[in-house]
This record gives sequence, C-alpha cells and structure tokens, in this order.
Amino acid sequence: MRALFLSLPLLSILVLQACAESNGELDTPATPVRVAKAQAGPGAPPIRTNGMLANKDEFRLSFKVGGVIRRISVNEGDSVRAGQILAEIEQTEIDAQVEQARQAHEKAQRDLQRGERLYADQVISLEQLQDLKTQTAVTEAALRAAQFNRNYATIVALHDGTVLRRLAEERELIAPGAPILELGAKDEGFVVRAGLADREIVQVKVGDRAEVRLDALPDRTLEGTVTEVASAADPSSGLFTVEVGLTAPDVALKSGLVAKLTIAPSAASWGSRVYVPIAAIVEGEGDRASVFVLEKGHARRRDVNVAFIEQDHVALQAGIEAGEQVITDGALYLEDGEEISIVKEAVSG
Repeated sequence: MRALFLSLPLLSILVLQACAESNGELDTPATPVRVAKAQAGPGAPPIRTNGMLANKDEFRLSFKVGGVIRRISVNEGDSVRAGQILAEIEQTEIDAQVEQARQAHEKAQRDLQRGERLYADQVISLEQLQDLKTQTAVTEAALRAAQFNRNYATIVALHDGTVLRRLAEERELIAPGAPILELGAKDEGFVVRAGLADREIVQVKVGDRAEVRLDALPDRTLEGTVTEVASAADPSSGLFTVEVGLTAPDVALKSGLVAKLTIAPSAASWGSRVYVPIAAIVEGEGDRASVFVLEKGHARRRDVNVAFIEQDHVALQAGIEAGEQVITDGALYLEDGEEISIVKEAVSG
C-alpha cells in the first residue's frame, strides 16, 4: 500500500507532462537561421560611371595650306610608323609660289648690290640704300614662308600608331588646316575618359585606383589609375572629365570601345564603416533600419543607421560593430529574443 501511495505523485507528473506535450506547451525548437559577420569597409562608396576608351595621344592631322589632295596612302585602322608619309597635296601651285618668292629675292639682292656701288659713288642717298636693304630682307622672309608651306604640304606620322579616322578623300579640295586624318599614338597606351557630377569629382584625386570593364571583353577586368581630373566643368554637359590610364593591358584594344568605370575615391580612405549583407535588413525607412544580432543563441533586434547601399551590402553609420554576427536568411520571421540555431545551408522560405 505504501509503494502504491508513493507512485501516485510520479504518475500524476507523467500524465501532466503528456498532456502538456499534446497541448504544445513545451518549448518550441530553435528557429534555424543563417548568420554573417559584419565587416569594416571603406568610408565612401566607389564611383561608377560609363566612359569611352581612347588613345592617350590622339592627333588631328592637316595641311598647312589649302589645295587639292593628291594622295592619301592609309585607311582607317591601318598601323603606321613614325616618319611614314600619310598624305600629300598637289604641289604645283606651292612650287610656283616658292619659285616666285625665290626670283623676287634674287632680284632684291641684285638691286642691293647695285645700290651699294651707286651709294659708294654718291649717286644715291643713304635712305635709298636702306630701302634696298629692307626690300631684300622682306623678299627673304617671303621665300622662307613659301618654303615652310611647301614642307607642310605633306603629312608625316610623328609617332607609331593607328589611323582612327579618315576625314577626306583624294582629289578633294580642302581648306588650310582642315583635318584630313586622326591618328592615335601607341607610345602612351590607352585611357578611359568619363564625366562625373560635382558631388563625385570632389572625391576623386590623381592616383586613385580604378577598375575598367569593357562590353567587348565582358570576362576581363582591367586595372587603371586616375591620371587627370578636370578643374572646370564642360559647358555643354555640366560634367567634369576624368581620365584613367590603363596599366599595361595584355589585350588588343581599340579606340571608341564603351567602358564601365569603377573608381575607388581617395575619400574612401578618410574613414571606415561597418558593412552587413543587405539580406540582414528586416525593415527600413529613410536612413533608419533594423537588423537581428546573434547574442548567446538568441536573436536580438537592433536599430541601425544606414549610410549607403553598395551592391549586395549596406554600409552603416551606427548600430553594429565590426565582428558582430547578424542574421541574414530567416531574419524576416524572427521576433526579438527568439531562440535560434545556426545552419550552414541557406534557409528557404
């Protein structure tokens, strides 16, 4: 009887426990989630824009004088060597001008020699002799000018390079200084030129690192450095031009290719921010948001201030320290203080 009496309380406890299990009153299992570590990163976001690939040095070549084009020996895309003759103008008229200037100068020299003898015989005055000397100097200058123009009646490549554009054709009458060819020099390599807004240009300095991706080479990322930063905006667009020099690319490039440019501004090194995956943000409004932080096996809701969004991460101004673990997958279904378990695979749902 005593054994039966002692067993009744134990039996009651077991019955109550079974009822609790059937009614769901026992602790629910921990919610499976995935976590990521908050990391320190640059204090400013990279600057992304589109630009155009071009030769560092591009030349618009023309004739010093106008006339009829006699010959153009190159086409667009041709490689040229320094010293190679690229185009010539008809020189009949130019040669005539040179000959006319030479004859006038020789006559002035003869007149001066005769005038010196006459002055020695006191036939002419000193003023007349000086006029003859002046006329000789004028004709000599005219001869030099005619010879100079003849030298620039031929276009010669000053650098090894590539013909970018052919802007005229043979037998075409052109005006003095009208562009005939555009030549891209190979000596200085290639650059990317792009326009930045005023809020971006103030962050960029010469020497900032950059990455370049070309639509023509989608699988390649080229390294570069900012080499020029404009100090005035383009009046037509209101943008400031920057130039990024490419670092010894080992691929064949062509001027005019479209480039996607990413610049790491020097302002990014002025400070640092804490970055968390964008999946960790459970709700936000403006620059305020919330995340769940792992604390001793539980999810703790934390308010944070957002600085900017950079691709799949969010840079925070305050609220999280680097190294803390934030909940990513499963965060949308959590409540503050809820017990969690960490899984390696992403939680679906």
